[in-house]
Amino acid sequence: VEGSLSVTCADGPLEMKADDFVFFPPGYSHELESSDAKLVIYEKQFVQNAKRTIPAFHASRTSEKPNLDTPGEIFKLVKCLPLEEEYDFNIHIMDFDPGEFLNIKEVHFNQHGLLLLEGQGVYRLGDKWYPVQAGDAIWMGPFVPQWYGALGKKRSRYILYKDTYRHPG
Repeated sequence: VEGSLSVTCADGPLEMKADDFVFFPPGYSHELESSDAKLVIYEKQFVQNAKRTIPAFHASRTSEKPNLDTPGEIFKLVKCLPLEEEYDFNIHIMDFDPGEFLNIKEVHFNQHGLLLLEGQGVYRLGDKWYPVQAGDAIWMGPFVPQWYGALGKKRSRYILYKDTYRHPG
């Protein structure tokens, strides 16, 4: 999120800065080194898929990923990992300009969580409303109705973890 990070791994040394991200597959040897980095790290147990394939190492910048089409919505959405079954989760970056909001109250069968990186807004979970600001984290269970609206004078950005290609049970 901030600062710089040196990564040593089989795919070569990487120098990472804000906006960069990396995915390490299960069992992938790597070392991280920094004196000033503030990071968001998602660590989860790998769940083998029916094809018994393993996801590949992946590194990129969110600014190099395309904004995905979100019919009926006005926010910007970037998915960081490849949209392949081997990746049983994905990381999304969602940007909302001031006053933008989710057009509908969403309900997902998969659990997910987010960290508000910039800005502020209001988040609805079930029938409760929560004011949120940069640094706040939210975990959403399956089938919990949710909605977000950006408040303030600058963009809201959050990073979202979501299970994909995985049975909700």
